[in-house]
Amino acid sequence: MNSRREFRSHRAALFDGIEEGAIRSSAYSSQIHEHENDQAMDSLHDRVSVLKRLTGDIHEEVENHNRMLDRMGNDMDASRGFLSGTVDKFKMVFETKASRRMASMVTSFIVIFFLIYYLTK
Repeated sequence: MNSRREFRSHRAALFDGIEEGAIRSSAYSSQIHEHENDQAMDSLHDRVSVLKRLTGDIHEEVENHNRMLDRMGNDMDASRGFLSGTVDKFKMVFETKASRRMASMVTSFIVIFFLIYYLTK
């Protein structure tokens, strides 16, 4: 009988305060935590996917803007060349007196034409 008491005392020392229901509830609790962790991981995966798509779209938009700015730069260079050629031609026209008189006469006719047009309107 004495050995039986010792067995019970050892058993009580090992499982002090733990009942069969408490063991089951801790296993159930760990399953709940695992399920919550899985849901959190799925949510995090979805957020990462959205962020990845968003950064891809931002990258594509930046590339499009860079191409557009490059085209604008090329167009501005072409315009600068055209404008400098026009300015050079005006310089040649205004270098001689006869050309200056002709340019002032044409300018005055244009101004008079617009003045008459707006007065009759």
